[in-house]
Amino acid sequence: MLASYILDPSRTIDDVYSVVSEFGIYYVPNDESIYGKGKKLHVPEQDMLFESIAKKVTAVYETKDKMIQLLDEKDQLSLHDDLELPLARVLAEMEYIGITVDKDTLVEMQEDLKVRIDKLIEQIHHHAGSEFNINSPKQLGVVLFEDLKLPIIKKTKTGYSTAVDVLEQLRNEHPIIEDILVYRQLAKLQSTYIEGLQKMITSEGKIHTRFNQTLAQTGRLSSVDPNLQNIPIRLEEGRKIRKAFRPSKENHVIFAADYSQIELRVLADITGDEHMKEAFTANEDIHTTTAMRVFNVSKDEVYVKYEKTKQKQLTLVFVYGISDYGLSQSLGITRKAAQQFIDDYLDSFPK
Repeated sequence: MLASYILDPSRTIDDVYSVVSEFGIYYVPNDESIYGKGKKLHVPEQDMLFESIAKKVTAVYETKDKMIQLLDEKDQLSLHDDLELPLARVLAEMEYIGITVDKDTLVEMQEDLKVRIDKLIEQIHHHAGSEFNINSPKQLGVVLFEDLKLPIIKKTKTGYSTAVDVLEQLRNEHPIIEDILVYRQLAKLQSTYIEGLQKMITSEGKIHTRFNQTLAQTGRLSSVDPNLQNIPIRLEEGRKIRKAFRPSKENHVIFAADYSQIELRVLADITGDEHMKEAFTANEDIHTTTAMRVFNVSKDEVYVKYEKTKQKQLTLVFVYGISDYGLSQSLGITRKAAQQFIDDYLDSFPK
């Protein structure tokens, strides 16, 4: 699976079956037929389990030489042998060891957050002039666009759209909008993370996530069951969740480190772009420098017009690839303006 991913990161690789079937091997069952899916996920009878594993091992052996040949032809064998394969072993060990979580901290947060959410519900109902189910898009649409007469931004087949992008455009129209947006964020934190993480804690007080090494086209890792890489930090409550994660041993610490603008440093080296290399050599903030060049404004104007997170978005989107639509949604601008920005960026950094 690692070899197949390296050869074509754009492919969706679900299991061994999806790889070996391309080589004319069809006797390997797909994982869903063996383990089930969703709520029906289970460990099968031993005979079925062992038979499926044996078939996988046989298929891997039969495709090994062809895979090695393909990797070698594309000069990617070293990437597989020296980076991805050793990394897989490290990730497996991380999954097995898990991370310690203080359940009491999450329980305390759950109680505190419930008070905040209940208060928000009360405020929203007060603004609306009546009680309704805030989680129902249909009921919320009626309240916002019929009762409160707010401007209709977009309609769907089932009624008024109350999606986040719609509510963001209505933020200044009525105080109820801000409360609804905050309510949604806190409710998501409560159900998905604070309550959800508690259900994943084992008897040893740990959570064992699973890392996806063959999913993202960019080469980045992702994690599931639960996703520990996407705990929100924009809200203070989200940042507090991270405090529940503790070192597994006494006198140990959790150490966080990050490369400084590593993607753009690699991009500057690969492309040889003089402007980017000069910015790094002068120890300048590459995100600010990029915004200055693209928009032809001074450093002070950049700080006024573009907050730090947006400056970063402006540069990183080109490393990982984005469309005019994706950029318009990310920055809250029109697709035409987004395309103009893309054109200006490429003119400023032609390499």
